[in-house]
Amino acid sequence: MEPISSVSSAFNSGVQGIQSGLESMGQNADQIAKANKSDQAMNIAKPMVDMIADRAQIEASVKVVQAENAMAKTIGSLLDVTA
Repeated sequence: MEPISSVSSAFNSGVQGIQSGLESMGQNADQIAKANKSDQAMNIAKPMVDMIADRAQIEASVKVVQAENAMAKTIGSLLDVTA
């Protein structure tokens, strides 16, 4: 069984991954929005592809948080049974 600190560490990593992905997605969306408003022809392919990668990062990080939550519930159940 993993120590409680490992469980909270997994949760923190998941949340940080979500925050990082959302921040990057916001920056890429800003680049795309600015390209539509400017007179310069800007290549928006890279920020669009990066947004797809950001979405994948967010989805993976959500799964880490969900797995940690399930593990915490299981540990709680085991502690209740043994108490």
